[in-house]
Amino acid sequence: MRVLLVEDNPELVKLLVKGLAQGGFSADSVGTVGDARHVLSTMKFTAVVLDLGLPDEDGLALLRDMRRKGDSTPVLVLTARDGVTDRVTGLREGADDYLAKPFAMEELIARLQALLRRSDTLLGRQLTFGNVALDTEGRQVSVGGIVRPFPARETAVLEILLRRSGNVAPKRLFEDHLFGLSGDVGSNAVEVYVHRLRKMLADAGATVKIHTVRGVGYLMAEDKSPVPAH
Repeated sequence: MRVLLVEDNPELVKLLVKGLAQGGFSADSVGTVGDARHVLSTMKFTAVVLDLGLPDEDGLALLRDMRRKGDSTPVLVLTARDGVTDRVTGLREGADDYLAKPFAMEELIARLQALLRRSDTLLGRQLTFGNVALDTEGRQVSVGGIVRPFPARETAVLEILLRRSGNVAPKRLFEDHLFGLSGDVGSNAVEVYVHRLRKMLADAGATVKIHTVRGVGYLMAEDKSPVPAH
């Protein structure tokens, strides 16, 4: 479970990374709203721990941006602003929880775990990237809010890419997963299913693309190409 820390105090970041690791979380950290926007546009996180007093912008600006874009990643606001008005403002802007500094690491871990239970992120039932979503329980794929009938193997490939979105998924990971499905899988099966999935996503108007990382595997990233004029 990977958490993004948006905090500009290097000493606190070190403590948080260590404490989160002991609680079963891995963590990446950035110190500005600008860097956080960039990272969140290219990677998926289980949760975000957000400070409000950042050097370039108020952390609430990032929170508003996330919610405006439909990003439902759980956000725990961690800040020295502990007044009732500040807490209410943060929650109204879309924060899922609020923890005032100073705090106990045990409470931070417990609050994050509670957030994940509430959002079902821990179970990974709903995976999203760009305008593509997968209900892992119902095995239902939707693109732009429209349900699309994807075959089982292409759906399995999509799930791996969504779980690793923003990061390269090794080819071996696909091979192991596909061999567990019924039927024979040839040596070039991964390439075949990735090719089919690419076409299905493009035909459905997906805002993501699958890139081949030669000799390593595949990477799903948002399509930055301009939309042609009609």
